[in-house]
Amino acid sequence: MSAIDIESQSDVDLAAMDRRSLHSVDQAHLAALSRVVSTRTAAQSEIGLSDEDFKLEAVLRRQLHAGKSSGIIDRAFGVSFSGLTVRGVDMATTSLFTLGELLTMPFRLRQTFREARTKNYRNIIQDFNGAVSKGEMLLVLGRPGSGCSTLLRTIAGETESFVSVDGELLYDGIDQKTMKARFRGDLIYNAETDDHFPTLNVDQTLSFAADIKAPQARAGDISRAQYVADVRDTLATVFGLKHTYHTPVGNDFVRGVSGGERKRVSLAEVLAGRASLVCWDNSTRGLDASTALEYAQTIRTTTNLLKNTAIIAIYQAGENIYRLFDKVTVLYLGRQVYFGPIDEAKAYFERMGYYCPPRQTTAEFLTAVTDPAGRFLRSDARDKAPTTAEEFETYWHNSPEYRQLLDEIAANRASTNADENLRLLNDSVSQERSKFLKRHNSPYVLSFPQQLRVLIRRGFHSQKGNLPFIITNLMACLVQSLITGSLFYKIPHTYAGSFSRGGVLFFSVLFFTLNSIAEMALLYPQRKIIDKQRRYAFYHPGAEAIANIATSMPVKTASITVFVLILYFLTDLNRTPGQFFFLYLMVNLTTFTMTAFYQMISSFSPSLEIANAFAGFTLIIVFIYAGYLIPRPLMKVWFSWLTRINPLAYSFENLMANEFHGSKYSCEEVLVPQGPDFDNVSLEYKVCATAGSRPGKDYVLGDDYIGDALQYRWSHAWRNFGILIVFALAFVILYAVGTEISRLSGTQGDVLIFKRGHVPDKEQLKNREDDSTAVVTVDEKDESGSSSVSDQNVIDDDALLGKLPSRVNTALRMNEIFSWQHVNYTVTLDGGEHRQLLCDVQGYTKPGTLTALMGESGAGKTTLLNALAQRLNVGVITGDMLVDGKALTTGFKRRTGYVQQQDLHVPESTVREALRFAALLRQPQTVPIKEKYEYVETVIEMLGMEAYAEAIVGSPGSGLNVEQRKKLSVGVELASKPSLLLFLDEPTSGLDSQSAWAVVQLLRKLANAGQSILCTIHQPSATLFEQFDKLLLLKKGGQTVYFGEIGSNSRTVINYFEGQGAPKCEHDENPAEYILNCIGAGATAAVDRDWYDVWRQSPNFANVTREIEELHAELSVMPAKDVSGEYTGRYAASWFTQARAVCIRTYQMYWRSPSYIMAKLMLFTVGALFIGFSFWKSKFSVQGVQNLIFSVFLPMVMSAPLMNQMQPRAIEIRELYEVREAASNTYHWSVLQLAQLAAELPYNISFATVMYCITYFTIDYDRSAARAGYFWFVYCLLFTTFWTTFGLALTTFVPDAATANIATSVLFGMILTFAGIFQPFSLFPHFWKFMYRISPFTYFLQSLLGDVLHDGKVTCKENEYNIFSPPDGLTCYQYAGDFAVGAGGYINNPNATADCQYCKWTVGDQYLSTVGVSYGQRWRNVGLECAFILFNVAFLFIGYYIFREAKWSLPKFGGKKGKKASEVEVEKVDESEV
Repeated sequence: MSAIDIESQSDVDLAAMDRRSLHSVDQAHLAALSRVVSTRTAAQSEIGLSDEDFKLEAVLRRQLHAGKSSGIIDRAFGVSFSGLTVRGVDMATTSLFTLGELLTMPFRLRQTFREARTKNYRNIIQDFNGAVSKGEMLLVLGRPGSGCSTLLRTIAGETESFVSVDGELLYDGIDQKTMKARFRGDLIYNAETDDHFPTLNVDQTLSFAADIKAPQARAGDISRAQYVADVRDTLATVFGLKHTYHTPVGNDFVRGVSGGERKRVSLAEVLAGRASLVCWDNSTRGLDASTALEYAQTIRTTTNLLKNTAIIAIYQAGENIYRLFDKVTVLYLGRQVYFGPIDEAKAYFERMGYYCPPRQTTAEFLTAVTDPAGRFLRSDARDKAPTTAEEFETYWHNSPEYRQLLDEIAANRASTNADENLRLLNDSVSQERSKFLKRHNSPYVLSFPQQLRVLIRRGFHSQKGNLPFIITNLMACLVQSLITGSLFYKIPHTYAGSFSRGGVLFFSVLFFTLNSIAEMALLYPQRKIIDKQRRYAFYHPGAEAIANIATSMPVKTASITVFVLILYFLTDLNRTPGQFFFLYLMVNLTTFTMTAFYQMISSFSPSLEIANAFAGFTLIIVFIYAGYLIPRPLMKVWFSWLTRINPLAYSFENLMANEFHGSKYSCEEVLVPQGPDFDNVSLEYKVCATAGSRPGKDYVLGDDYIGDALQYRWSHAWRNFGILIVFALAFVILYAVGTEISRLSGTQGDVLIFKRGHVPDKEQLKNREDDSTAVVTVDEKDESGSSSVSDQNVIDDDALLGKLPSRVNTALRMNEIFSWQHVNYTVTLDGGEHRQLLCDVQGYTKPGTLTALMGESGAGKTTLLNALAQRLNVGVITGDMLVDGKALTTGFKRRTGYVQQQDLHVPESTVREALRFAALLRQPQTVPIKEKYEYVETVIEMLGMEAYAEAIVGSPGSGLNVEQRKKLSVGVELASKPSLLLFLDEPTSGLDSQSAWAVVQLLRKLANAGQSILCTIHQPSATLFEQFDKLLLLKKGGQTVYFGEIGSNSRTVINYFEGQGAPKCEHDENPAEYILNCIGAGATAAVDRDWYDVWRQSPNFANVTREIEELHAELSVMPAKDVSGEYTGRYAASWFTQARAVCIRTYQMYWRSPSYIMAKLMLFTVGALFIGFSFWKSKFSVQGVQNLIFSVFLPMVMSAPLMNQMQPRAIEIRELYEVREAASNTYHWSVLQLAQLAAELPYNISFATVMYCITYFTIDYDRSAARAGYFWFVYCLLFTTFWTTFGLALTTFVPDAATANIATSVLFGMILTFAGIFQPFSLFPHFWKFMYRISPFTYFLQSLLGDVLHDGKVTCKENEYNIFSPPDGLTCYQYAGDFAVGAGGYINNPNATADCQYCKWTVGDQYLSTVGVSYGQRWRNVGLECAFILFNVAFLFIGYYIFREAKWSLPKFGGKKGKKASEVEVEKVDESEV
């Protein structure tokens, strides 16, 4: 459909337009027009407009006309609140709960119960009032912890995590309860985090949001597909995302679009939801200044044209952004201190007595007055101006502005007809909702089946984006089927092969059950996304659960098809079409059922650790009570009911009945008696020594065999099939219900968690928050209004930000210059295309200078920073990077610090511990530890972190807040004492204006002390921008458009751009925003010239080039400075120092993670109880021997879920190391592996001992000290060490936890299969016999079975005797006594003349001999087990080096001298790197 230029259409033409054509608006015009309308506030949009604005008004009338022509009812509403108070649990500070606390809890139950009963509550926000009419924008300002997010969440109806919400909150007269029940999709809270399905591309993400909220009635009666495409393209045009359509969204660990682009995707997703009132929380975080302004203009456009209501909290709002709003409210520690028009806010606080410094934006000023460290008080108002939050609130309540607000609220409510508004809302919502939607009050647009349709489509897109996992799964099935099929190759159609057939059938369903457990790890990263979209009223979470199962089954069916086709025909199961397809059907149904079962468990489990514990526990139940290990007749009465609720039991019965029904198996090899003396004896005097045998028959009917041995019947097949369907449906429903009702724990504000004994009291906190002594006075000099800050400013500023101690000033005195020239960076995309991300960049940093690196999102700022810091390992870098004109040495990384944009730290460490760790391992080894720790205290003092130095880092909301985390990130690098250069990537991102000012002031102080600093920055205010000395400005493509001095009041850089033809920079304009606008930064901005070419042709470029070349020429001939030999090595500390420090830290991490440790203990303990009581007091009978075998085997099987539980944590620790610590050369990778192994083993061995104590004595093994001690040594020490090292070794070559779990199930299945449990060694094909000998489980089983069964006297039970009758005239002993003695059995009734009772074993060693186990080889087995452990340990280290450390690509060189190129091109990348 061709787009229409609606700007040129007259009103007459409009009326004649076709509705469909009318809806299709030219996207290029939209981008241009949005910039016009977005500069008008709601009040201005109602007054006379210029000719240019008239065109925009025509666009609006045309859109409204299209809707009215289609009969569409618009809806919009405002919000008013009075006396709004939100109450929550007072958890501002709390103590850390450790494993020690958990273990001592039984000894302090009274204190524990008292603490649980006694809860302190606090008002998070108190007595808030306000009114925002439809079409208006409200700006919410306040420092972190002031209640901004709480206010936004409350207005949006997200109040579940609060204790109570008091006051009156109305939406044009409609109460919140009604709004949340019926119109939840019209109230949206957009959090500052960007949570998306990382494998979906931008096109799919935006199309889904548009599709799931597509109304039934659409303007112009266009098709649903056209509507989705129009919304997607409109939003992508507004936010500049069209070029990213085919790029994955990604996340912190999955490669995708840039951080700024991901934020824009989040904004576009919200707008696609078409909410009438949106609360945006710090939504400009991560955006450059131009893009942030464009975002605000876009919101202004939607409020003006659609009369939506926007309430936005922005931490760093420029003046241009501030002017777009209608109203502003200022919060101070949970109290409202202003609400009113934006034009009156500044004057209100100035009248109060506070002073706004020149070039400080209004938003900065309004935030600063709530910060004792950042506000300026006029001297004439020192004794009367409020200084605490309570005083500010009192002043506000006594002000005329407050009375005016109350009058406005009253007038607003008096003029509102709530019933009429509710009717209009109902009519509008009913019109857009699906006609198939049954619930009248449903907040969703689509019906449940329609949601399923859209979600299933998204699920397939997500599956397609996760191809590595799918391919891994398919390859695992292929490999496992080939191995298992060839191991059981052509099972003989005799009784000897009956056990093997059962093993094949059981393994076919067990394998996919293990895979289902492995896939649980995929669900937890999606929880935040699903919860967010539930809050947006996109869909039922239960619908997503069903869609997830539905979209995963085609891949599973393909895997099952490959597996069954290969396994079935290699093993030579009964080759009839009916039996094959019945088995295929049952494996599919069982897999579906068990997948739903384990996903149901995950939906009700709060964490993956707990889910894995439950999964491991249920796996043991499923395994034991499927009927294969313990036949139904032999199950203990107290647990026999478990087989009735075990889906695998019904499936296994069907598979066995299907295979054995109608078959006849020869049993001549087990006839008794037999031998030369019995060759001529008639069959009527013989019987097969097997279940299901009949006297006088040399064969066993399959139905008799499964009936006697297992109590299985073919007649149960379709009954069982129906039961399995019921199980499947029940699990799917419960999975949907669990997903529907599960909620992520809501936030109650940032909670500081301290080590026990270091929790500050409330009075200390209050003194820190309301320290009025820090206010700075300002003396006004003349009537003109010019003023100056008194000397007290400097004094107080130092006191508040932290003076740099003299020892720091000395340490930072440097005299080396880092320079770079002709730096280019090229990557190879997946399609083979080469893309240049940096283009001929040059510059330098001198000691004592603070250099800003700026540019729009995607310009290559972080890429350049990483290239200069030697942190890129993909692509090819060319150019010169020199220190004093000389090539970089191996110690370059150690002499620099790098503060990443993501604040990644060990959550379980305290602030002081994190700093000490960095100082210990990154400062030179020769520096005494005492001196290192003293320097850490200096850094803490310098950053003002004394109050929370003993606080745990934790996670956002439960630990350090954004500002504190950023300070810690800076502190970690400062603690390492970088002697050359400090790199910082977006150090102010996510901070409020005062925190950003504090961080930049700290950098300024460091620079003044001699530190050389290069820092990327996104949204600097004018005052912030002027703190920098130099600017390196990039445009898209990594092209330089300016490098040089910023100058006083930014005049140098402004003069350059004005001199090159850019518009004049106004006096009140932010220079940072000005230069970005000049070069066309922003999503939809356009310029009339290429500023890269302008820069290249300017005299400034020639001067910079000449200056760099002169530096190189001058410095390169000078003698190299004497850099201490301590900086020549890759690591500062010795390997043993590293190992000690990292092991101690890892031990602390585990000690402070009681949920992980207790989940592990629960799995050990509950599994042991079930195994122990399932095989309670096993006796030495024929079946008792089998039970003893499996009682040894099952504790070994438990290692699979234990490894699944261990691997996600190991990978999480590895990711933190690789992203931050490895790049900083903090410690060697081998130390990481050693520390993880050293931390896991003590817990695993201890808990294995608990399991040993439970199972050994409940099953009643031999209690002699030698036998019991040997069992503990092999199982608790050797086997536990084996599976721990095995599980950790598998994490070295997998990308994530889900893939690790799949790899574990495959390799674990292999070593299990070749251990001789499912297939006797005598039936192994010759080719696979070597696998039996190299399978570690072979020797562990031999050791434990020999210890358990040796010298055990076997006594058959009544139903275990084989009954035959002797010829007439002979007693049983006369007839078969010699045979019984020779065969190793015995006759129970030797003098009987009929019904002779023959038992085939007399001692357990007889069974051991049939499987090749000798008690005398037990110490040989120990030696082999130690060898396997050593192999695992070797692979743990060598595998990590091969798969994660070594670079295997051929080198690519370039450049002239210095650091010329990244030595290797490690891998191809996709467009997400761009």
